[in-house]
Amino acid sequence: DFTPCMEANDIPADEQAFLFAAIAREENPVPAGAAVFSAGDPVRGFFFVDRGHVRLSRVSRKGRETTLFTAGPGETFAEASLFSDAYHCDAFAATDAIVRCMPKAAALAVLQKDDNVNRRFMAQMARQIMSLRTRVALRDIRNAGERVLAFLEVIAPADGRTVNLCGRSLKSVGAEIGLTPEALYRALARLEAA
Repeated sequence: DFTPCMEANDIPADEQAFLFAAIAREENPVPAGAAVFSAGDPVRGFFFVDRGHVRLSRVSRKGRETTLFTAGPGETFAEASLFSDAYHCDAFAATDAIVRCMPKAAALAVLQKDDNVNRRFMAQMARQIMSLRTRVALRDIRNAGERVLAFLEVIAPADGRTVNLCGRSLKSVGAEIGLTPEALYRALARLEAA
C-alpha cells in the first residue's frame, strides 16, 4: 500500500532499538531544505528518520526534479547505499528533521547477526518496493484529476472519510505523484466543484 506517511516500520520496537541504537546513536538535526546527501557523494551509510520528513529525488539533465521517496518518522532511506560506493540521488529535509546515519559496515554487521531482524528489514524493503510500484502506476495516469482520485483511493482509510497527510504539504504530495503544485491545485479545485 502507498501511504503518504507510515505510523512505524514493521520492525518491533525492541528489535528496532537493537538495530538502530547499536549503530546510530547520534541524532542529526537537518533543517528544512538542507541536504542530507547529494547524488555522487561517497556513501556513509543509510538513514533512519526520528522526526520530520526527508525527500529523495533526482534531477534530469533538463532540470526536472522527480521525487523517488519521502521518508517519515520511523522509516529508513538510502538502503541501497549498503551495496554502493556513491549515493544515486539527492536527499533533502522536506521539513525540519532529525535523522540517524547507520554506517554501512556496522549496518551490514548488525543485519548479519540476527536472522529475525534481517528478515523483518527485508520485509520493510519489500513494502517500500510495493509502494514505489504504486507511485509509478499513479504517474502513468495521464489525467490529473483521475491521478488525484486514484491517489486518494490508495491512501484512504477503510471508512473512506478522512485522509491524513501527516503534516506534508500539498506541494510535496504533488511531487510524489508527479504533478506540479499548480496542476494539483487545479485538479483538486475541479474535483471539489464536481
